[in-house]
Amino acid sequence: MLLITGASGTVGKEVLRAVARTGAKHRAMYRSAAEATKAPPGTETVVADFAKKETLGAALRGVSHVYLVCSPLPNLVELESSMIEACVEAGVKHVVLNSALGGGDYDKSFPSWHRKVEDKLRATKLSWTILRPNSFHQNTVMYYAPSIRSQGVFYSSLGKARLSYLDVRDVAGAVAKALVGKEHAGKIYELNGPEALTSSEIAGKIAKHSGRPVKYVDISMEAQRKAMLDQGMPDWQVTALLELQQYYVSGRGGEVDRVLPDLLGKPPITMDEFLAENAAAFREHAANA
Repeated sequence: MLLITGASGTVGKEVLRAVARTGAKHRAMYRSAAEATKAPPGTETVVADFAKKETLGAALRGVSHVYLVCSPLPNLVELESSMIEACVEAGVKHVVLNSALGGGDYDKSFPSWHRKVEDKLRATKLSWTILRPNSFHQNTVMYYAPSIRSQGVFYSSLGKARLSYLDVRDVAGAVAKALVGKEHAGKIYELNGPEALTSSEIAGKIAKHSGRPVKYVDISMEAQRKAMLDQGMPDWQVTALLELQQYYVSGRGGEVDRVLPDLLGKPPITMDEFLAENAAAFREHAANA
């Protein structure tokens, strides 16, 4: 029995779909009964919460393998550590941890939080696999599409930094392999996409696929901080995101290698393929669709 945590999240939802397609016996963990109704047909569901340890025993009953992922929250370390402890108590055999690129060498922001969880997991007797994915194709829609629809522009402070973006569906495919393949036990995989792109290059690709002019405007980190705070983002999240950008601006995050395609057994989804699928998200009419 495989347990998929974070089953309604960006990556967890795709992991659940990937596991469901394999036909393996699995259970999806949700934080509410309403969310659980969105599970794919044939999926067993359970309502539980990392923050409520008393709920985790039932979620883990009969489970041998766990995919562990948590939203980027200030108490991520506490929440995931609680789940790891519950896995040990429940006799789980193997845990696949969704960490983040930079978990091995960056002592700030989200990567540093994930590293603490990695260390906690590795200190147990559990078998484990750790995945450290780069930034997602999907972030272009989440963060850039609103201003592109209204102004034909997106803003950031990434300068000419190159990032090897990848698709969450490919992360999910890697997770599905790592959950059941014994050869992945004790391995740490840094997952990068098939090409390293600057923000200006991404603007060109969005323009090509959406059929509208799109421009990237580089701003200072101070200006970006003010903009995010003015949008109502909490200070801790703004600080963490800007620290993560500093990681990329320092020249890291632009590796292109064979790790992901070898794990998947096929070429990863490219940015062009993703944008071709999601071109409408960047057009003006999409705002009212």
